[in-house]
Amino acid sequence: MGKPTGFLEYDRKEAKAVLPKERITHFNEFHIPLTEEEQRCQGGRCMDCGVPFCQSGMTIKGMTSGCPLNNLIPEWNDLIYTGNWEQAYYRLRKTSNFPEFTSRVCPALCEKACTCGLDGEPVCTKENEKAIIERAYENGWAAPRPPKVRTGKKIAVIGSGPAGLAVADQLNSRGHQVVVYERADRIGGLLRYGIPNMKLEKHIIDRKLDVMKAEGIQFITNTDVGTTVKAKELLKDYDAIVLACGASNPRDIKAEGRDAQGIYFAVDFLASTTKSLLDCNLKEGTYISAKNKNVLVIGGGDTGNDCVGTCIRHGCKSVVQLEMMPKAPNERADTNPWPQWPIVCKTDYGQEEAIAVFGQDPRIYTTTVKEFKKDKKGKLTSVVTVQLESQIDEKTGRKMMVPVAGTEKELPCEMVLIAAGFLGTQKYVTDSFGVELNERTNVKTKTDHFATNVKGVFAAGDCHTGQSLVVKAIRQGRDCAREVDEYLMGYTNV
Repeated sequence: MGKPTGFLEYDRKEAKAVLPKERITHFNEFHIPLTEEEQRCQGGRCMDCGVPFCQSGMTIKGMTSGCPLNNLIPEWNDLIYTGNWEQAYYRLRKTSNFPEFTSRVCPALCEKACTCGLDGEPVCTKENEKAIIERAYENGWAAPRPPKVRTGKKIAVIGSGPAGLAVADQLNSRGHQVVVYERADRIGGLLRYGIPNMKLEKHIIDRKLDVMKAEGIQFITNTDVGTTVKAKELLKDYDAIVLACGASNPRDIKAEGRDAQGIYFAVDFLASTTKSLLDCNLKEGTYISAKNKNVLVIGGGDTGNDCVGTCIRHGCKSVVQLEMMPKAPNERADTNPWPQWPIVCKTDYGQEEAIAVFGQDPRIYTTTVKEFKKDKKGKLTSVVTVQLESQIDEKTGRKMMVPVAGTEKELPCEMVLIAAGFLGTQKYVTDSFGVELNERTNVKTKTDHFATNVKGVFAAGDCHTGQSLVVKAIRQGRDCAREVDEYLMGYTNV
């Protein structure tokens, strides 16, 4: 290692976030990068630990520990410390198609498994990854590299989220001709319309898309496969099809008054803001606005937090975030040892902003909505919440969260955002190709494979696994591309 004692000599230092009350005045990213000297010191904190759990991507008790892409993290941390940024980029590029995305939106599974974190602060690997890729663009190392030889094989990729883009990138680099179909007006899937600008500015996506286009990938937008384009036409025109259309059925909330006006799915709310930002910088009022409204967000995950941050930027009157489960501990429990994913409470950027603006954490735990109340015109006016407690189902033995009688509370509310996750892919797409679904309404394949029951049709990403992380979708795309290549060529060197 460049600095064997670096983890003893240098403290962890991350990019500083702009203060909440300042950053809520815009929708831009809000972290100030470290200087080159500071970044090199952070690379020097990487230990010569012998077994780099950070790049393992293991599953422990159903949770991922370490990077699912198996990024060569100790190698490029060392190269950062020695100032060999170009070589660091090439080592990063070897395993990762889109470090410009993961370095912004990944929850840093690598850091949670870092050996330094066993007894101290982990290496800020995510920060180092971002420094490498941004320097690569600045210096031209990330320029287009179109394949020198084409195979004559054509592949259609349905969906342009991280899995679809990874499939396309891998197969194009092999020399196949790849066409990506997207039903929205812009490429990117949930990268574009599901993740707000504060976490991933959209010019970052466009920058990479320009490279991919220059390398020969074709993108077709405003095309809904299964309706505007028939599956049988694609099956006739292409040598292989990859379904990477996501898990786009949002989980709903069943409660009295659900038909009230003012209740939206989080993905529709977030997409409307991003689209308006891109179209007219929010000037035409075409988005779902939370301005001057009491907002209730149902769901305590990342999407719920994104809704909180977006509502505050709109100028909401108040915001409350409901979480069905109990609050996680502030520190690891003895039953959750390293290198498992740490089940601990984190306060994300949206919650930080709510605390700064409204003086309190917006989250209410072990609580859900019992009733939506509306006025005579059908507009939402308030919600009735109820506390939950954990009980064991006598028939199945499974834990359930059940309402506690007498704990109801009524909160003023003119807008509800449902951020309760997603349930499988949209059936009209899978039906059009005739592919089978499993019991969770995801596309069915053999374990650890991607070929469906229909010859030449493959599946990758959330439509294959269910809702997951961007980094896992990229890994799915890479692995699927290898299987597609072997199907087409009889062998693979992807």
